[in-house]
Amino acid sequence: MQFEVLATCHTTRARVCRMTLGHGVTMLPTFMPVATQAAIKGLTPQQMEGLGVSLILNNTYHLNLRPGIKVLQEAGGAHKFQGWNHNLLTDSGGFQLVSLSKFTKITEEGALFASPFTGEPTMLTPEESMSIQHAIGADIIMQLDDVVSSLTTGSRVGEAMERSVRWLDRCIEFHRKSGRDEKQNLFAIVQGGLDPALRDRCLEEMIKRREGVAGYAIGGLSGGEEKDIFWRIIKQCAEKLPADRPRYSMGIGFAEDLLVCVALGVDMADCVFPTRTARFGVALTHNGPMNLRLGKYAKDFGPIDDTCPCPTCSDGTSRSILHHTITRETSAAHAVTLHNLTFQAQVMGRARDAIIAGTFPKYLRSFFAGYFSDSGYPEWCVNALRSVGVDLLEGDPAAKVVRGNGAKWEYSDAS
Repeated sequence: MQFEVLATCHTTRARVCRMTLGHGVTMLPTFMPVATQAAIKGLTPQQMEGLGVSLILNNTYHLNLRPGIKVLQEAGGAHKFQGWNHNLLTDSGGFQLVSLSKFTKITEEGALFASPFTGEPTMLTPEESMSIQHAIGADIIMQLDDVVSSLTTGSRVGEAMERSVRWLDRCIEFHRKSGRDEKQNLFAIVQGGLDPALRDRCLEEMIKRREGVAGYAIGGLSGGEEKDIFWRIIKQCAEKLPADRPRYSMGIGFAEDLLVCVALGVDMADCVFPTRTARFGVALTHNGPMNLRLGKYAKDFGPIDDTCPCPTCSDGTSRSILHHTITRETSAAHAVTLHNLTFQAQVMGRARDAIIAGTFPKYLRSFFAGYFSDSGYPEWCVNALRSVGVDLLEGDPAAKVVRGNGAKWEYSDAS
């Protein structure tokens, strides 16, 4: 990996970086679409390439179960298997320790899974996770970490954090001995739950191991915790992680979350949100989410966003036809997925442009003013951005601020 910081914001901790990997250049900050099963749901690799996406995510746990490592090896790796010629990141399987916890038993050796497909037991150790990711051939591979829900409290949180550090040592050793460390870049994952002291302890230990890792991820968040706690943990980690390594916040997908994290110093994020919400009929726009299932769109013949360059908006596909077909025809889900991934790319691309131009604080104020014009600014966003010198309420004393986590979705079936 070659990693260069090209520009930094004069006010916030945001930065623009160039990350050069085995399959090309990815500019940061960036959002990574999730191709869990080696495919973005509803889109081809060629469509993804056409959107300008240069880095996607595959899931180690699922690819190990199906199609299996032998198939991937015969195909020449996951890039060739899925027809993707750009950069690829694989998560380690650690998140499944939470999402599939009823199938899992954690020991110091690793995680013992019962396959959700066959019921057969499978032990995923740090070494096995590395071996699987070596076979997949991803440009960025993640350490196996001991993940617990962000809502977990008590001794289990500290136990998981300490084990994640020990497992990182095993991942580093196995990766180094494999000879793959010059082709595949290992990232560490900072754990510690919502406890600042545990986070500091993990940061200290993982930074000591910086010679063995190419970048750092912030894990264990986006699990339902209060957003006012979420941003403080992100800020704590981003401030202390090395400036010469990429910083990756795992599981972040809402537009407001992305921009707050960028302002706090995060370079990379991923989430299933834009593709999953598309399948529920919600299109993402700079004026906020648009639930195309609502009856008010039945006779609306305009595009989702007449300023959007995505194929769905530029080819004349109307809100009306999407309202008519969404959740009924797969073509509608595909069309909205194209739009939503373009929206995510624009949010991050415009952030990069603004950082380089020295206007990132202005971009933040403009984006949040448009996105939350009806519902009011989430208080946590106001607090987070104030912590890095940007006041969303500046010049607008009458601006509405709302408490809570600030999600603004219209999932009602109202007609």
